Amino acid sequence: MPLGRYYSHSAQQVDDMNPTTAAYGWLAGAIASEVLGTAFLQKSAQFTRLVPTLAMAVLYAASFYFLSQALRSLPLGIAYAIWGGLGIILTAAVGAIVFRQMLDAPAILGIALIVSGVVVINIFSASSGH
Repeated sequence: MPLGRYYSHSAQQVDDMNPTTAAYGWLAGAIASEVLGTAFLQKSAQFTRLVPTLAMAVLYAASFYFLSQALRSLPLGIAYAIWGGLGIILTAAVGAIVFRQMLDAPAILGIALIVSGVVVINIFSASSGH
């Protein structure tokens, strides 16, 4: 069986995808790229190590590209709030787990408030693109 048959089927599924669903997929890619880029920023030792610095630059560029694709269907304010909020939360988790940078109670409370804000936007806001 030709490989093209599988790829055309997959491409058709993407074409049939709801634009909002696709936008949230792009947004997830933007968030993941930004968090990984930030981890490589830490590893770059203030841009003194070439490979982590290059990885950071590529991942940040990818993050902004993915965010721009998400903005085709999502309002800027909503997309940026989710991107920034989840980026903060996941970056704090990476800092704690990978780099052993523990958070104190006020930091955890602040992150909980960010999570609350993202939840409120996604559940209650008519602007969220649902």
